Amino acid sequence: MANLDDDRTSSAHAFLKFGSIYEPLKSINLPKPEGGSLWDKLDHYYRIVKSTLLLHQSPTTGLFPTKTYGDNRKAKVHDSLYCAACAWALALAYRRIDDDKGRTHELEHSAIKCMRGILYCYMRQADKVQQFKQDPKPSECLHSVFSADTGDEVFSHKEYGHLQINAVSLFLLYLVEMISSGLQIVYNTDEVSFIQNLVFCVERAYRVPDFGVWERGSKYNNGSPELHSSSVGLAKAALEAINGFNLFGNQGCSWSVIFVDFDAHNRNRQTLCSLLPRESRSHNTDAALLPCLSYPAFALDDEVLFSQTLDKIIRKLKGKYGFKRFLRDGYRTALEDKTRRYYKPAEIKLFDGIECEFPLFFIFMIIDGVFRGNPAQVKEYQDLLDPLLQHTSEGCPVVPKYYYVPADFVELEKKNPGSQKRFPSNSGCDGKFFLWGQAVYIIAKLLADKLVSPKDIDPIGRYIPPQDQRNVSMRFSNQGPLENDLVVHVALIAESQRLQVFLNTYGIQTQTPQQVEPIQIWAQKELVKAYFHLGVNDKLGLSGRPDRPIGCLGTSKIYRILGKTVVCYSIIFDLSDFYMSQDVMMLIDDIKNALQFIKQYWKMHGRPLFVVLIREDNIRGSRFNPILDMLAAFRKGIVGGVKVHVDRVQTLISGAVVEQLDFLRIAETEEAPVFKSLEELDLPKHSKVKRQSSTPNASELEQQPDVNINEWKNKSTYEILQKLGDCNCLASQALLSSILLKREGPNFITKEGTVAEHIERIYRRAGSKKLWSVVRFAASLLGKLVDSLAPSITNVLVQGKQVTLGAFGQEEEVISNPLSPAVIKNIIYEKCHLQDEREAVVQQELVIHIGWIISNSPELFSGMLKIRIGWIIHAMKYELKIRAGDMPAKDLYQLSPSEVKQLLLDILQPQQQGRGWLNRRQIDGSLNRTPAGFYDRVWQILERTPNGLIVAGKFLPQQPTLSDMTMYEMNFSLLVEDMLQNIDQPEYRQIIVELLMVISVILERNPELEFQDKVDLDKVVQEAFRDFQKDHSSPKGAEKQDDMTAFYNTHPIGKKGTCSYLSKAVITLLLEGEMKPSNDDPCTIS
Repeated sequence: MANLDDDRTSSAHAFLKFGSIYEPLKSINLPKPEGGSLWDKLDHYYRIVKSTLLLHQSPTTGLFPTKTYGDNRKAKVHDSLYCAACAWALALAYRRIDDDKGRTHELEHSAIKCMRGILYCYMRQADKVQQFKQDPKPSECLHSVFSADTGDEVFSHKEYGHLQINAVSLFLLYLVEMISSGLQIVYNTDEVSFIQNLVFCVERAYRVPDFGVWERGSKYNNGSPELHSSSVGLAKAALEAINGFNLFGNQGCSWSVIFVDFDAHNRNRQTLCSLLPRESRSHNTDAALLPCLSYPAFALDDEVLFSQTLDKIIRKLKGKYGFKRFLRDGYRTALEDKTRRYYKPAEIKLFDGIECEFPLFFIFMIIDGVFRGNPAQVKEYQDLLDPLLQHTSEGCPVVPKYYYVPADFVELEKKNPGSQKRFPSNSGCDGKFFLWGQAVYIIAKLLADKLVSPKDIDPIGRYIPPQDQRNVSMRFSNQGPLENDLVVHVALIAESQRLQVFLNTYGIQTQTPQQVEPIQIWAQKELVKAYFHLGVNDKLGLSGRPDRPIGCLGTSKIYRILGKTVVCYSIIFDLSDFYMSQDVMMLIDDIKNALQFIKQYWKMHGRPLFVVLIREDNIRGSRFNPILDMLAAFRKGIVGGVKVHVDRVQTLISGAVVEQLDFLRIAETEEAPVFKSLEELDLPKHSKVKRQSSTPNASELEQQPDVNINEWKNKSTYEILQKLGDCNCLASQALLSSILLKREGPNFITKEGTVAEHIERIYRRAGSKKLWSVVRFAASLLGKLVDSLAPSITNVLVQGKQVTLGAFGQEEEVISNPLSPAVIKNIIYEKCHLQDEREAVVQQELVIHIGWIISNSPELFSGMLKIRIGWIIHAMKYELKIRAGDMPAKDLYQLSPSEVKQLLLDILQPQQQGRGWLNRRQIDGSLNRTPAGFYDRVWQILERTPNGLIVAGKFLPQQPTLSDMTMYEMNFSLLVEDMLQNIDQPEYRQIIVELLMVISVILERNPELEFQDKVDLDKVVQEAFRDFQKDHSSPKGAEKQDDMTAFYNTHPIGKKGTCSYLSKAVITLLLEGEMKPSNDDPCTIS
C-alpha cells in the first residue's frame, strides 16, 4: 500500500511539473509561437490566474469561495463576479493570438460558468424576488452568500446582511459587458424574465436602504441598513447598461430585450448626485465609492462632483499600505472582538487611527489611471503597490487582503499615526488568497501592460472621456449634450369636437382623439397595465412590472403595442379625486414643472412628445383666461422658459422616441388584454360649451359657518338632522355633518343618503364654488389622500433631509426612510387631526409642493436638515399676519392650493432686508434654518464641554457622542436637530442657534477656556435677557418682565445687539470654570 501511495505522490508531482493538456497549470512544455513576447506575457498571467484563482473555482456551481482554505466553503456573489471578470479579461487578451491552445475557450467558459452559477443561485430564490419587488424588506431580499459547492443558502437574513443592491447591480452590469463581447450566458426565456424582474428590484435602489459592499450597513455596525451612494451608483450604471439590451446577444430577437423605467433610472441619478460626496448618513466617505465612480461602473459623469468625491476619499482614507475602507472601521483590527457580530455603542472610537488598510484600492486607482489616460497616476499607485505584494513559493504575486496594526503597537500608532509597521493578513504561502484582490490585480496588470485595452473590458462604453461625450450615441444614459437646448414637441388634444371649435375661435388649433386615429391616446395607468405583462413567468411564480406610475419621461415616448401606435398623457392630466386638481392654476403650474423637468433630464436621441389634454372642465368660469394664456404661450413657442413646438400628433411622431413593447406577444389561443384609450366626448359639435359665469373667489363670510360647534355638539342627533335639512350654508353643513360623523359613523342615514355621501356632496359643491376652507374640511372628514404623496416624501429624503409630520406645538412623527402611502396616511390623520381637521390635508398639499420644489430648486432648502411640515405651516400663517399689518390676517385654509404654493415659495426665499428682526427670526426659526457650518461648530463646542449641552429639557452628552460619531457625518447633524426639537417657539429656537454660533466663536478665539459643568443654554439666554432688560428698563415694563419680544426684535450684530448680550453671558459662564494651563501663557512668571 505504501508503494502505491508513493506512486500516486510521484505521479502527482509529475503532473504538476509537466502540466496537462486538459488542465494546464503551467505551460513550460507548450511550444511558443515565433517572436513569442506576447505569448510569454500572457502565459505569465495565465499561470497566475490558474494557480491563484481558477484552482479554487467550484467545479459544480462555478462560484469562487471567499476562503481558499478549510472545508467551510462559502461564496460571495460580489467577489465571484470580480473573479469571473478577471478570467474574461484574460480571455479577451488571448483573442489576439490565433493559436491560443484552447485557452480563450477555457477562460471564457470559466467566466460563463461563474455567471451562470450566480444566476442559478438567484433563480432558486425567485420567490424572494417576487416579494422584494412589491415590498423591499431586508427579510425578502436575494441572498448575497451561497454555498460554493451546492448553491444552497448558508445564512438566514437574521444572521447576515444579505440586502446588497450593489451585488445584484454588479451582476447585471457584468452580464451586459460579457454578452456584448460575444459570450453566451443567458439560454432561455425563463432566464430572460427572471433578469427582467431583477431590473424591477434594482430600479428602486434610490429608496431602499441596504447593507452595502461591507455588509454592515451603518458605520456603527449595529444591524441598521442605510442608503448608500455606492449601491445607488451601481444600480444607476446597471440600469443604463441593460436598458434595451438583448440578452441573447447577436442571435437574439425582440422578446429577449430588457426594459428599464426611464423615470426610475432618473430618480437613481438624482439621488446619487444629492448623496455624493457622502457615502451615507454615517459614512462621510468610503473606499466603496471607487468601483462606483470608476471601473467597473463609471456611474458619474459630473466631472466636478467626481473630483470632489475622489479627492475626499484620497484625503481621508489613503495610507501607506492602501486605503482604509472608512474612518473608525474596526474590521479585523487588533481591538475588534471577533466573537460579536455587532459593536457596542461608542465602541468604534476604539478603532480611530488603527483601521486596516487595503491594497485593493491602490489597484482600483491604477485601473482608473489607465481609463482616464493618466500615466502619472498609474505609476504612482504601482510604486505604492509593488512593495506590498507577497509571493507564493512558485513566485506568483499575492495581494494581501489588508494590512493591520498588531496589538502591541496599537497605542504607539494612536499617539503617532503612521509611525508603526503594519503586517499583511495573508501571504499566499499559507494557501490563503484574497480572490477579489487577485482578480482586480490581474485586470490592472493586463491594462497597464496594454494586453487588453479599456475598450476590450468595457465594450458597452461605460467610460467615455469628457471631450467625446457629446458625440457618443448612448442607448440610455445621463451622458447627453453639455448644453441642453432641448425643444419639447407638444400635441394639444381637446376632449370634444365642440371644445375644439370653441378654442379655434381664439386661434388655438387642437386635435380630438378621433382626429389622431389610428394613433391612440392613453392615460399613463393604461401603460402601467400593459407593463404588467413584462417579465411574467408562471413557472417561477413571477408577476410582471409592479403597479408603479409611469413618470413624465416615460409618457413622452411613443409606444408600439399589439400593432397599435400609442401616445400617452402625463399623470398630471389624470382625473383626481383630490381637490388640488380643481384649482386650474395648479394644473398650469404642473404643466410648466413637467416641461422644465423633461428639458432638464431628457437625454435620449429623439424629441420628447408631451401631450396636453384640455378638458371642458378646465375652461369653466374664471379658469378660462389662465388656460387661454398658457395655450397662447404654447403657440408662441416658449412656456416657462422651455422651448416648445406645437404640431399635429401625426407630424410629431417622426421625430419621437419609439418604444416597441414586444413582450405583449399573444398566442392565437390567448385572449388579448383590453386597453382603454381616451374617448372623445360625444357632444353635438356646434352646441355651446357650458362656460358658467366667472366664479370669483368666495368671500370670507361664505367660508365661515353660521353655527357654533360648541353649541351644537351637545344637541341631539334629531336636532342636528333638522338643522342640516334647513341649512343652505355649505360651511355649516360640513360642521354639522362632522358632528354626525363622529357620533353616528359614516354609514348613518340622513335625508340625502349616508353621512359620508352627504359630506362627499358638500366636498364637490364647495369645490365648484371655490370655498377652499370648506373643501379642505370635507376632504379631511372623508380621509382623502393626494396621489404621489409617498414619492414626494422620497424626493425630500433622497436630498439628505428628514420630514416630520404633525401639527405645530404637538407631537411630530419623524420620517427618515421611504414609507408606503397607507402608512403615511395613518400618520397624517393621527397626528394632524387634533386641533384643526383641515391641517391633515394642507400638510399633504405642502408635501406635494415641497417634493417638486426640492427636486428643481434644492438651494431653497439649504441649511434646513429637517423639513417640519407643521412648523412650515406656522411660518406661512405668521407671514400672512405680517402682510396684514394692523388688519385681520387672511386664513391660510381659505387660500386656493396655488396661492398656498406661492406663499410657500415666498417664505422659502431668503428673508427680505426691510423686515424687523422678530419677523425674520420667526420665519427662519419656523423653517428650522441654520447658518453654514452650524453643526460642525456644535461639534467643536461639545469637544470643550465635558458635561454636555442641554436646552428645553433635551440633553446632548459629550460621550458617547464624540466616540460614536465623527464631526462631518449626517447622523451628528440629526442629533443636534433632535436636541433643538423640544423648543416650542420659533424665534427662541433662532436665538439658541445664534447663541451656539457665539459660543463657538468665543471658544475658537480662546483655546485655553472650556466649560466645567453642563451648559444649560436656556440659563445663558435668560442671563443675557436680564442684562438686556437692565439696559432697556422702562417704568411700564415692570408688569411684563418675561416678555422677550423686544429682545427678539433686536438686531444681532453691533453695540447692544443680541450677540453682545449673549457673548457677555457666555464669557461669565466660562470664567466661572478653570483655565487650562498653556506652555506659552504670557501671564506665567516662572
